[in-house]
Amino acid sequence: MTVEVKGTHGYAPGESTKEYVDRKLKRLDHVKDHVADLHITLDKQTSGEFNAEANIHFRWGNMGHIKVTDRDLFKALDLLFDKIETKATREKEKKQDH
Repeated sequence: MTVEVKGTHGYAPGESTKEYVDRKLKRLDHVKDHVADLHITLDKQTSGEFNAEANIHFRWGNMGHIKVTDRDLFKALDLLFDKIETKATREKEKKQDH
C-alpha cells in the first residue's frame, strides 16, 4: 500500500501530523493487501476548519473518495480513518463475496 500525505492551499502538514497518520495506518493492517494507494490531502480553511480528504484505490480497480471537516485537525483525521476503515472493510467483503 502506497500512502501519500500532502497539504493544499498553503497548508503543509508537519512531522507530528505525519507521525499521527502513520500510527493511524495500523488500523488498516487487515485490509492493506487490498489497497493499492491511499492519498490523504489536508487543507485549512479561512474559517479555521480543517478538511481531510482521502482517495483510496483498491487493487481490483475500484476507488473511493472520503471527505471530513472539523475544527480540530487530529479529530478530523480520526473521523477520516474511521470512514476509510469502514469503506475498505466493506469493499474487501464485497470482493470476497464474488
